[in-house]
Amino acid sequence: MIYVLTLLIGIVAGLRAMTPLAAVSWAAWARVLPLDGSLLAFLGYRWTPWVLTLVALGEFVTDQLPNTPSRKVPVQFGTRILIGAICGAALALPVASWMIGALLGAAGAVIGTLGGAAARTRLATMFGRDCPAALIEDAVAVVAAVLIVRAV
Repeated sequence: MIYVLTLLIGIVAGLRAMTPLAAVSWAAWARVLPLDGSLLAFLGYRWTPWVLTLVALGEFVTDQLPNTPSRKVPVQFGTRILIGAICGAALALPVASWMIGALLGAAGAVIGTLGGAAARTRLATMFGRDCPAALIEDAVAVVAAVLIVRAV
């Protein structure tokens, strides 16, 4: 079950890079996700979830800007893969192999990036503009991240 969740959190990272990291950080801060003593312990530090939440909110805003680069350009794509791996490792670390969690999180990020871009393009075409599609994608990312972290 945990490896399914690591794949799913990676898919969310492909939709919105910072949202799953903020959700994982809140879980670590609340001690729902015990990361103490690990390399990922910083996710549970006092200010980390607040900072990551602000960055995630900033991502929602910048995603609406017309000159924001595609999620499929190398820097954006690589960031999503890295964050998917970190989130997958964090979810798996307390109960299973963090390396398998990281790999599945990274694979999920690739799926989420490419699949999310395709779905958003279809939605934007259906709505005749991008904004409603982006807001739906934001909502899906937030709800999915919360549900996945709660399921751990």
